[in-house]
Amino acid sequence: MKMPDNISPEIAAYIRALQTENSKLRNNNSKLQDEKAELQNEVSDLKTKVEKQELQISNLTEMLVNSRKKIFGKSSEKSKFFDDAQLTLFNEAETIADPSAPEPEKETFIAAHKRRKKRTKAEITENLQHIKQVCDMEKAECEICGGELTCIGEEFVRSELNIIPAQMYVVDIYRKVYKCKNCSDDEHTNIFKAAAPVSVMKGSMATPATVAYVMQQKYQLGMPLTRQSKYLKELGAEIGSNTLANWVIKSSQWFEKLWDRMQSILLAEPIIHADETPLRVLNRDGKPVDSRSTMWVFCSGKYSEHKMSLYFHHATKSGQVVKDILGDYSGYLQTDGNPAYNFAVNAVRVGCWAHARRKFTDCLPKGVKSEDTRAEKALALIGKIFAADEGLKELPEDQRAPKRPEILKPLLDEYWKYIESIYASGGSNLAKAVTYSLHQKTQLNNVLLDEKLELTNNRAERAVKPFVIGRKNWLFSDTDKGADASARCYSIIESANLNGLNVFGYLSYLLTELPKLGNEPTDEQLDKLLPWSDTLPDYCR
Repeated sequence: MKMPDNISPEIAAYIRALQTENSKLRNNNSKLQDEKAELQNEVSDLKTKVEKQELQISNLTEMLVNSRKKIFGKSSEKSKFFDDAQLTLFNEAETIADPSAPEPEKETFIAAHKRRKKRTKAEITENLQHIKQVCDMEKAECEICGGELTCIGEEFVRSELNIIPAQMYVVDIYRKVYKCKNCSDDEHTNIFKAAAPVSVMKGSMATPATVAYVMQQKYQLGMPLTRQSKYLKELGAEIGSNTLANWVIKSSQWFEKLWDRMQSILLAEPIIHADETPLRVLNRDGKPVDSRSTMWVFCSGKYSEHKMSLYFHHATKSGQVVKDILGDYSGYLQTDGNPAYNFAVNAVRVGCWAHARRKFTDCLPKGVKSEDTRAEKALALIGKIFAADEGLKELPEDQRAPKRPEILKPLLDEYWKYIESIYASGGSNLAKAVTYSLHQKTQLNNVLLDEKLELTNNRAERAVKPFVIGRKNWLFSDTDKGADASARCYSIIESANLNGLNVFGYLSYLLTELPKLGNEPTDEQLDKLLPWSDTLPDYCR
């Protein structure tokens, strides 16, 4: 700024000093503004970091609580928000024992919504042999006068259930040998021998019943072969676990053609349920294996006349396995959200509402209080869907078909409208539950396409459960051959259970009849051996 000429030097110097000071203040103010902006940015970054950490802590807390719940808590998904029969885990006797529980003779409530009459002792033992035991006095003398007593009848005291451990014995098989007197001479003799029963394995002492017993103990009752070997030793026969494994693997090969026949029938079914679970195989082609194999299970629908569960062992869990198993199957395929099932390109995918519900159940772990009721409301809406579908089951089939979409669709629309309105922070269980439902929306809505479709894939989960429980006992398969044998045995045993058969009797029958048919039995011959066949003998039922 130019100074006027008439200003004294002192004033001019003072003004210049003020101008210099003002310039310094402006520079300082600019620096302070810059520092303020930096501090504000730092505060904003810290707030964002704190929010992320709080969200991470919340998510980790949910994961910890849910993990403890899965380990120590109940597995049931029942709650006040819905009412539907779900899968249960087997518990040890110590867990379920109740000394105050009455004997099974009176009616009792076994569930909140059902009343079922307890079976009496007579009903429980109606198919067992009854042996009469009469208790008599050592001396038929009167305790008062010593006179001789006269029997006037018998009084029933009680019935007791007695169990005799398994028994083993050796069958020495001989056969008659004949010669013809008419066409035999000193130089030539015509010899004729009676037919001997076909062995289930060449060079083995095991009978069909013996192999059936080992299979039932391992796959139905979950007893590892090592324990079976110890038990058989107590009964008098030292048979190593390796020998028992050979019996299972070699004998199960007779099931392969029957298993193939069942698969062709399954692929003609309008509805198939599927699930999978990991399996550890230790060695493949003589080399240790680090990666896990997969046991796949495919089963027929609830209303099918051919009730079966088929197991398939494969080294991977890729979708190519599903494609190889199902081929060009074009019916309804009901599964969970595993993307591997998308490889069944011709099938109509149907989702599982139990899985959608389970995701929201995980949002409400026991012991954690939350004022967020969004998961509760979602569960309540799903509960309404299940309750409505349960009510439809009481209608005749011809009435249920048109009524089902009419009643369920508005409930589904209400659920989707609410789900789409939820905003949940990323990584939380609620966000995972909402995302799962939205990604599965088309598949979940497809339950309306056919009245025979169930809301859940529990049928496949129940089918895979025996394998999961058994795996806890025997832990792994040593080779692929052992895993393949397990798949065949589980297929036969669980299909027998679905058809109400006696597992031991059915296994014994198959291991007796299949070797007679050779390696190339016809479909007509195999159809007579299927678990729903009318020609099975009575001891299989």
